[in-house]
Amino acid sequence: MSETSTSAADGPDEAASPFRNRMAFDLDVDICVVGAGLAGLTVAREAARLGASVAVLEGRQVGWNASGHHLGTAMPGFGLPISDVVERVGLDDARELWALSKQGADYVRATATEELIPGINPSDGALEVSNVDVGEALISRLQMLGEELATEVEGWQVDRVRSVLRTGRYFHGIYYPRALQIDGRKYVHGLAALATRAGVRIFEETPVVSIDFSGIRKRIVTPSARLRANHIVLAGNIHLGAPLKRLSDTLLPVWRYAALTEPLGERLAETIAFSGSVADSDGIDHFRIVDGDRLLWSSPETTWAARPKRFGAAVQRRIATVFPQLGKVPIADVFGGAVGVTVHGMPQIGQLRRGLWVASGFGRQGLGTSALAGQLIARSILWGDDRWRLFSPFELVWAGGTTGRVAGHFVSLWARGASSAAGVLARYREGARARERVREARLAEANLKAGTRGPALRRPPSATVRPAPPRQAGDGDAPHSHASQESERVSDRRM
Repeated sequence: MSETSTSAADGPDEAASPFRNRMAFDLDVDICVVGAGLAGLTVAREAARLGASVAVLEGRQVGWNASGHHLGTAMPGFGLPISDVVERVGLDDARELWALSKQGADYVRATATEELIPGINPSDGALEVSNVDVGEALISRLQMLGEELATEVEGWQVDRVRSVLRTGRYFHGIYYPRALQIDGRKYVHGLAALATRAGVRIFEETPVVSIDFSGIRKRIVTPSARLRANHIVLAGNIHLGAPLKRLSDTLLPVWRYAALTEPLGERLAETIAFSGSVADSDGIDHFRIVDGDRLLWSSPETTWAARPKRFGAAVQRRIATVFPQLGKVPIADVFGGAVGVTVHGMPQIGQLRRGLWVASGFGRQGLGTSALAGQLIARSILWGDDRWRLFSPFELVWAGGTTGRVAGHFVSLWARGASSAAGVLARYREGARARERVREARLAEANLKAGTRGPALRRPPSATVRPAPPRQAGDGDAPHSHASQESERVSDRRM
């Protein structure tokens, strides 16, 4: 079974990281990457494989933030629903963007193997479930994903969803058989090792003090050395620091928290019979089984930094709400990380000015999106691939600063509340329909026992009874015979 989040939840393994050295000497390279997270390391590795000299500057440690604290799911798609992407850029460009996201997920699958990263232990399958009964919307979405975007998906009806997730809170689902689950912490450190093997030089505890973007050769100043490069890739998320505050301010910082339970034994298998990851369509809960009988669950989020331990009880309550049969599960550890969320819901990928690139805004985007950004930027720099322009319609937008954080917090609360209310209403309607079917079945059974056919059918109000037309006289017929006989008897009495 996957050990994914056991290592992620245990936090950074200081002894496991071979990148302890700070940058203590001046250096010239072709490409400098700022930020040793998933996107930055992918850029560095791919650029080195294409022949460039690359240095990575990390202010803390490799994968210390969100890149080392996630559930490890890789699948196609973006944070912005594909229908909104189509509305923004048109169907043709939406197809190309989606194809890039599929390539990103495939990159993770090709990299996260036991041969390249021992112990990564990948597993397949992801299920997106709905909190409300949306059968028609499901069909429309499946048609878009399968026919227009050539994605391998399966639509699951309510009964099938509930056969593997034993809860009445979920209705229909979309299953992605090509999605992938991996150990997030092992992947980011494995990616760093692969980048080093390709010739990348990674410097931890080396924050950027200032950057001079002018000229062909850009200059970067660190506390103990200077670096020059033809290209700079900013992949530091919301932690780029004072020299790049204007760029960081285009991201809304969101801290997402997850908890790992103690082993739950057989009762977990009796409750959840699905080995992949599960996420609801409103983005509130994301969970999966790890180590065979432990549950990894991500749900709470804030727009300010907080101690992860504070959210263990919140995750406990959430698990008990969705799966009451599990009760109050024991929590082994809680962890979290900050992601940068863009105003428009798409990642920031592209060239800001000549020689200055950005790969950021991967909050709520999925693991594969950071991989596609790394591939695309490396190929853009060294091969002239201009597909990064597909992201140009999603420009940098100021996230509102402190006001934006407060607004984002209340918007998140409102969205969660609206989702909860919609789910309650959907379950009430489902229960009402079930009760009506039971009532009708009991009535039919009672009528059968009483030997009746039930209430007689009423004639529709619009139907009218019309008299039959008079019969026409013919040979040998006596028209109006009853009236004629009576008149004959009356005539006889008068005679």
